[in-house]
Amino acid sequence: MESGIACCARGAFLPAGGVSSQHAAALLCPPSVSPSFSAKSLKSCWLFGESLRVIPKASMKVQKMKNSPFVTRCEIGDSLEEFLSKATPDKGLIRLMTCMGEAIRIIAFKVRTASCGGTACVNTFGDEQLAVDLLADKLLFEALSYSHYCKYACSEEVPELKDMGGPVQGGFSVAFDPLDGSSIVDTNFTVGTIFGVWPGDKLTGVTGRDQVAAAMGIYGPRTTYVLALKDIPGTHEFLLLDEGKWQHVKDTTEIGEGKMFSPGNLRATSDNPDYDKLINYYVREKYTLRYTGGMVPDVNQIIVKEKGIFTNVTSPSAKAKLRLLFEVAPLGFLIEKAGGYSSDGKQSVLDKVINNLDERTQVAYGSKNEIIRFEETLYGSSKLKAGVPVGAAA
Repeated sequence: MESGIACCARGAFLPAGGVSSQHAAALLCPPSVSPSFSAKSLKSCWLFGESLRVIPKASMKVQKMKNSPFVTRCEIGDSLEEFLSKATPDKGLIRLMTCMGEAIRIIAFKVRTASCGGTACVNTFGDEQLAVDLLADKLLFEALSYSHYCKYACSEEVPELKDMGGPVQGGFSVAFDPLDGSSIVDTNFTVGTIFGVWPGDKLTGVTGRDQVAAAMGIYGPRTTYVLALKDIPGTHEFLLLDEGKWQHVKDTTEIGEGKMFSPGNLRATSDNPDYDKLINYYVREKYTLRYTGGMVPDVNQIIVKEKGIFTNVTSPSAKAKLRLLFEVAPLGFLIEKAGGYSSDGKQSVLDKVINNLDERTQVAYGSKNEIIRFEETLYGSSKLKAGVPVGAAA
């Protein structure tokens, strides 16, 4: 019988016993076992607790009536597995998103227990001591390999395609930033993982709008997994519970107006007068400043608060740093599925063709009126609105 992998949490964080021992039991392999997603070490490796196990593919049930469209409603309180089985008929995508959720769960623990010195924050990965961003990188690659549905994967750490052995037809290619904000782990600020999922074997010559899914793992006071799927509306937040399971806690389908701003790359205001004008408008109009220096929490707050704007603008002396493939397009997908808007100043970032793996761009995310203001202030017009300029552009 053909076998498949189900990544269904089953008490992964809390085996019987005290709190102090549960994490070690759930997250560390015995010294004699290499931390790997391979079937060979599956039975003995505790890296992912009991959550990864070989089961027959036939037992992976999806709530869909034969020869009928999906009608099952996703609900608050659903587990990740329940939500995905209702949200999409694509079993490969379900497996990939669930395995990535398992990797995010482990990364959260490794970040939370990292030892930070003068130059880096490190933790264990089997017998190795690795910087937490490199550790996250390894975990994500292993999760994608173990899903068996990833053809190519590419990390911001080393922007090169890596063949993961999955199929082209019915498979996916995934680009990820393993630990956005890794330089602020030692300050105990919120950091996160970003990834986008494209169908087939292409990560160039595609646009962000071609994504079938995107997600963030957010490692802060709470650990959350925020995802969006092409098949259903909204952006959906899952909370990591004490027992190690993901629970659906919030849907966002609309980003409204509200005076909250998160201005990145402020050094660009020194020689970009239009960006300087926009920032001065926010200050003059008494917007609330909410900026951490981590792109994941600064964008996530727009989804959670359902308002605000994030900007990261370039200038002659402050070039673009954000990568379209690894950060900008996946986050743009999450924002736009949540009912918000994105822009590089002239168009949605989801309409930008990804010409190379390391392509970079400026970006803004927010409500419709905030993106109109952003575009009109920087470039004099906005495709989102014809008529009188608003705010700073007036």
